[in-house]
Amino acid sequence: MDHRGVTKISTGTTIMAVEFDGGVVLGSDSRVSAGESVVNCFFNKLEPLHDRIYCALSGSAADAQAMVDLINYQMELHSLETEMPPRVLAAATLVKGLSYRHPELSAHLLVAGWDPQNGGQVYVTMGGMLNRQPVSIGGSGSTFIHGYVDSAYKSGMNRDECREFTKNAIALAMVRDGSSGGIIYLVTITKDGVKEEAVIGDDIPKFYDE
Repeated sequence: MDHRGVTKISTGTTIMAVEFDGGVVLGSDSRVSAGESVVNCFFNKLEPLHDRIYCALSGSAADAQAMVDLINYQMELHSLETEMPPRVLAAATLVKGLSYRHPELSAHLLVAGWDPQNGGQVYVTMGGMLNRQPVSIGGSGSTFIHGYVDSAYKSGMNRDECREFTKNAIALAMVRDGSSGGIIYLVTITKDGVKEEAVIGDDIPKFYDE
């Protein structure tokens, strides 16, 4: 509960984004918690900032959603003024600036997408930092999968390989992290458009004997 007496809903979560030649794949779990209680099992933490630019949310769900709404509005305005699709770096820079100016916002956004200038890109924007990485993970579940990500990631993986890599990493985090769970959301972005998926039931990889 914050200083206003309002309970803060947080996303103890696992988020991930990875570049491939021609686009990016983003992934997340779907569990949202308030304290020790799970308040939503199917919350989609992958939000569009523009047509081919998405972000993955962690931290306070309310703060993250407020940031997304503001950046989404600014990106749409920018696109109308320039009459061109916005660059992924522009969206990441806006997120970085908002995070730096408002440290009271408890939210961390991974920004990823595709643009004609630089293709698929993943940017980390945390505490005013801006850093492009070929693969990035975040949220409480990320602490359990650093070793897997380091060993399984290979430079030059294609779209399908990155999709499986992301799905497996999120599933592994869901097994180990009590704050991550539910189903797996995936978004694949290329010059041809956006594909959104929900991985449920037996399609979620298993890392233990039932």
